[in-house]
Amino acid sequence: MKTRKIVITGGPGTGKSSIIHKLEEKGEKCLHEISRQVTLEAQKEGIDQLFLEKPLLFSQKLLEGRLDQFLEANRFDKQQVFIDRGLPDVLAYMEYFSTDYPALFHTTCTEYRYDKIFILPPWKEIYTSDNERYESYEEALKISSYLYSTYKKYGYDPIEVPKMTITERTEFILNKI
Repeated sequence: MKTRKIVITGGPGTGKSSIIHKLEEKGEKCLHEISRQVTLEAQKEGIDQLFLEKPLLFSQKLLEGRLDQFLEANRFDKQQVFIDRGLPDVLAYMEYFSTDYPALFHTTCTEYRYDKIFILPPWKEIYTSDNERYESYEEALKISSYLYSTYKKYGYDPIEVPKMTITERTEFILNKI
């Protein structure tokens, strides 16, 4: 049985983690966003903000981590695995910040394909920032447009999740798969 890999993506503060937690409550297998983990590991090595100080290294670590998640999803005896952000997210952010990246980034996104992409639109009423999410809402809007265009560039047709309660959004996703 091939495990379907389903990505939940969207700009900062759109409710991805809340939906991932709700999916887990329903018994679904989920893999969590890794950017905070990458940041914390860098801080242990003495780099306070890896993303700001060494953006390419940060992105390489994200790409490696998301590829590990992609491969990890194959090891579960589940019909589907939900993943908080996918490989193309890395390129979308690099494009947003006008950061050059090696061809390996493109090749990885082309070779490792997800089965379905759900994208959460920007939603000002639920947007909050914190120590790791420092983007303004206006920046989140721009990032969201880069995510849409990057996923489309790689041949995906992202399904936009309507602005509803967490439970309703979760049910919408489950009904679309």
